[in-house]
Amino acid sequence: MISPLEINPAKGLLTKFILGFVTVLMIVLMFPKGESIEFEVSEGAIWLYDDLIAPFSFPIKKSKEIYRTEVDEAKSNVFPVFKNEYDNQQKIIDSVKSYGEYLIQIIDKNLESESTSLTNPSILSNASYQKLKNLRMQERNLIKTRNPQLTELFSTAATALNEVSTKGVLSIDSGIPMRDSIAVRTGNFDRIEPLNNFLYFDQAEIELKKKIESLKYSKEIEKVLAEFSAHFLIPNIVYSDVLTKEETMQAQESVSKYTGIVNENERVIAKHDRITKETILKIESYKEAKGELISKTDLILQEAGKYLHIALILSLLVTYLFLFRKKIFYNNRKLLIFVIIILFVSFVTFLINLMNVQAPLQFLIFIPAAAMILTIMFDSRVGFYSTVILTLITGALRGNDYTFMTMNMIAGGIAVYSVRDIKNRSQIFRSFLFILLGYMLSIFAFGMERFAPWDSLLIEAAFAASNSLISPVLTYGLLIFFERLFKVTTDLTLLELSNFDRPLLKELARKAPGTFNHSMTMGTIAEAAAERISANALLARIGAYYHDIGKTISPQNFVENQLNNQNIHENLTPEESVSLIVQHVNEGISIAKENNLPQEIIDFIPMHHGRMVMSYFYDRAKKIYGDEKININDYRYPGPKPRTKETAIVMLADGCESAVRSIEDPNPEKVENVIENIFQSRIDDNQLDEAPVTFRDITLMKEEFLKLLLGQHHKRIKYPRQEEAERGIEEENK
Repeated sequence: MISPLEINPAKGLLTKFILGFVTVLMIVLMFPKGESIEFEVSEGAIWLYDDLIAPFSFPIKKSKEIYRTEVDEAKSNVFPVFKNEYDNQQKIIDSVKSYGEYLIQIIDKNLESESTSLTNPSILSNASYQKLKNLRMQERNLIKTRNPQLTELFSTAATALNEVSTKGVLSIDSGIPMRDSIAVRTGNFDRIEPLNNFLYFDQAEIELKKKIESLKYSKEIEKVLAEFSAHFLIPNIVYSDVLTKEETMQAQESVSKYTGIVNENERVIAKHDRITKETILKIESYKEAKGELISKTDLILQEAGKYLHIALILSLLVTYLFLFRKKIFYNNRKLLIFVIIILFVSFVTFLINLMNVQAPLQFLIFIPAAAMILTIMFDSRVGFYSTVILTLITGALRGNDYTFMTMNMIAGGIAVYSVRDIKNRSQIFRSFLFILLGYMLSIFAFGMERFAPWDSLLIEAAFAASNSLISPVLTYGLLIFFERLFKVTTDLTLLELSNFDRPLLKELARKAPGTFNHSMTMGTIAEAAAERISANALLARIGAYYHDIGKTISPQNFVENQLNNQNIHENLTPEESVSLIVQHVNEGISIAKENNLPQEIIDFIPMHHGRMVMSYFYDRAKKIYGDEKININDYRYPGPKPRTKETAIVMLADGCESAVRSIEDPNPEKVENVIENIFQSRIDDNQLDEAPVTFRDITLMKEEFLKLLLGQHHKRIKYPRQEEAERGIEEENK
């Protein structure tokens, strides 16, 4: 009678295989490299394995903290390197002399050219020309007598520059922070000297000016000579950033990464010994050394083991979806959501593994956020199952870290339950307290087990609090992204659609009040029935609200909206009436799409009619044309038939509510008979063949429909003079 939900097993099978293969492969690529992942240890825990005997000798690596401290210390001991540019001192003297000689030559040439310009007496009388020539000769002789004075000034500048350069002029100013000693490199040898043995460049300029002032020239000459000398001041102790970095790098590389050695056949740790910091260093060094010694064949086998490891974990989730959530399993778009979330969380884990930071960054892997997103989008069972899978995968990426897996499983599980019955988006932020509680309890539980110091526990708690605070925010933002991009209808979306202030519902109430009241009553009935048969009660209620929104276009075509008791179909042929009635289905779908209603809600519009016969118009047609002249399929709705429990419930609720409303004097027997007749007619007409409902579901729905419809249409006692009030005031006054 009622067949199970028909699903094409081959649909998208290749896509599912590709998604699975790529997902597993990408996670495997994020595994730690060069290590044999056999066990994870934590300080204070007890070694439960057999005695660990070193099969070969290997060095013991220093802890990251100690190694970093030693490297920093080595860097701090490096002196800044300055190159001794001793040639610059002689260059300064030569430059000053050459420039002085050049200036004197320029002056002489100018005088000669001026004298030559007076040899043409054409514009002057002989007496005037001779007089001017003599005057020029006197000026030239005067200048020549001053040339030795200029030479002396240039020599003075060279001497002052030489004295300053001899002290050593640095290429940096005094404001730059520097160690109290520097390394002065001459050729290939460094000489460590106190910094105060040299002059900073700005100090050298001041020293040069003082030396010139001590010569007691006039102020004008001192100023010119000081500016002239400063122009030729060149540092001869020049800072080299490249050489300094080279020295720093050599100092860093000279720090040993190892603190000792474990010899072959030496016991690393005995069974039931407590794990200390030193033991952890030995075990981690052994794992790394063993990873480096494996052959290519072993490496291939290890990678194959990793692939199988992750594939087996993910197969648990895939099997669960196949057996219990077929709608998700056969929807590749929804499967892609799982892939994105799993890969995102795995990638965050991978990045955190790469960070060499002395902080519990593992608490910034937002597994609770992923748990809440999957719970809200699907349901709490999917959310919790996915949380378990995520913790196993990230735990593997963390080197089989049991503590990490347990903490996140607890926090993620609590996060799932905190949004299990979410009623609005702001409720997401309530999860902060639950996630924080889960992390805090697990942190202190494991901390007390291993005798962890309180300061480390508080640091872990601070990072866990950050996770607890960020996870709801991340959930809120990503949830909208997934809803819009993948067109997933969550309970939050349905709750938003239930608001009577939504434009479609307001328009339905205003234009088609009879249809609106009918839809609201149907919503209550459908929700209760859905709860009884474990269907999505919220989806059934919202589907009932919007199932007849197409009637807002021509509400007068439907009897529940004909307030003046004039039925327009009395003046139409059965074919015309059928066309008008069917039209509201297509119009409803068009309106729903224009208003971006989810596909799950749009499905209710055609499916609540299925392929039912419009019996009223079919019977009229038979009376008018005769049975043999009409085709019953011409009087059916276009379909499709209901394909979910929720659409089947709304189909049955629609028929039962309308039929019971038409009973003039309802009583339990009449209502029960009408409900039984509606259910049986739908079954006999094969309208429920494609819906995943069972005989038990049918029985439970009948019981719920009867209880609610009786409550809505029960008899009431008549009040005094009620009959007169029903006849009206005018009749009473006759």
